Amino acid sequence: MILLTNDDGIHSAGLRRAYETLAEIDEVVVVAPITQMSAVGRSISIMHPVRIYEMEINGMKAFAIDGTPTDAVILGIYEIIKDIPDLTVCGINLGENLSTEAVTTSGTVCSALEAATQGSKAIAISMEMHDREKFEPTCNYDFENAKKVLRWVARKVIEEGLPKNVDVLNVNVPRRFNGKIKITRLARKMYETRVE
Repeated sequence: MILLTNDDGIHSAGLRRAYETLAEIDEVVVVAPITQMSAVGRSISIMHPVRIYEMEINGMKAFAIDGTPTDAVILGIYEIIKDIPDLTVCGINLGENLSTEAVTTSGTVCSALEAATQGSKAIAISMEMHDREKFEPTCNYDFENAKKVLRWVARKVIEEGLPKNVDVLNVNVPRRFNGKIKITRLARKMYETRVE
């Protein structure tokens, strides 16, 4: 069984594309925030109850929660699946997570970290966006490269497990994907810090 979540919200096109891809591999349970929750890191809801709403979106059965991506992982494992999934996938995120700055604030990466903490193999998957593109979760972006990579990586992790001493794979798919996968290190900082 695969638990699927994201930080772009239950209506994100990236979540639907990930669902379509992963459903070819195994049973998929979708649990995601009801709204956009980017940049919330690994925060959890402790001062208010988190509600779960069962819904169907374009044929995808899903559970929307009024909490964070990390809440989605915890509720997915302990309230909905009631077991540790074989794999947790977080994404397909709109926008890459390539720096230490990005991964520590990313709901995508941090929800994968939470899944790993709970004992699940975990993949965070993000795709490069161009600056001129609007980050609208419901828009129809070209997800084909991200879907190809996700299909291959998810199958590999389910069949062979994660590499030794690895708890989470942070996968970033470039816009122009040449078919090669490269393991690299995180950049220090990608974005300028500004206050407006």
